[in-house]
Amino acid sequence: QVQLTESGGGLVQAGDSLTLTCAVSGTVVSSHAVGWYRQAPGKERELIAGITWSLGHTYYADSVKGRFTISRQNVENMVYLQMNSLKPDDTAVYYCAEGAGLATLILGKSLNAWGQGTQVTVSS
Repeated sequence: QVQLTESGGGLVQAGDSLTLTCAVSGTVVSSHAVGWYRQAPGKERELIAGITWSLGHTYYADSVKGRFTISRQNVENMVYLQMNSLKPDDTAVYYCAEGAGLATLILGKSLNAWGQGTQVTVSS
């Protein structure tokens, strides 16, 4: 059974960078994917980035494309989210989740595991 633990959130200023880490315990099926979601107060949770475990194919939401980079280190079972040029609109609780593939992450349903979330606050 896969378990996920996020870390790296914090309070930063607009324009700063931050890297989130998702530590993955358990065995991820090679065809599965891990993604980063975020949920801001009063808004729905949205998928912002995903990566397939074996081949490293990626997905980015338009809102973060060009600013955020997702990567994984399979040997260490880590998934990272490098966030650059942060904006106040990026303020949210960030979660990582594991599912059967990028399409599953995009649908946001039937995911196998969720982390507890880490708060990112971007001040203007």
